[in-house]
Amino acid sequence: MLNKDQIKTVPDIETLDVEVPEWGGTVRLKSLTGAERDRFEAGVVQGQGKSATVNMQNLRAKLVAQSVIGEDGKPLFTEADANWLGEKSAKALNRLFNAAQQLSGLSESDVKELAGNFTAARSESSISG
Repeated sequence: MLNKDQIKTVPDIETLDVEVPEWGGTVRLKSLTGAERDRFEAGVVQGQGKSATVNMQNLRAKLVAQSVIGEDGKPLFTEADANWLGEKSAKALNRLFNAAQQLSGLSESDVKELAGNFTAARSESSISG
């Protein structure tokens, strides 16, 4: 049975180097931490309560920006960089997005579930309101 210190100190963040021919090189991705994944998911939710919706706009660039690291292991991009990153090749972004999803255990159904949770919450609010 694992103890708290073992769990705390185990290196569980994975990395993956992905060739991006459109950019002429390789990009290193890392798996998101639990807090980073929560921040990503919270970043795609717009509004609160009954007016909450899931904003799919620039979703790929947002996840890629949060997942790319330099050789030193530090983030290469900030959240603000997702804006211009979204203007890059869709083919390149999609390749990196798919790899980042896989690394972080974030599936398409997770995004749909997130949207469904907000739709359900809105429906329940309107029924009880």
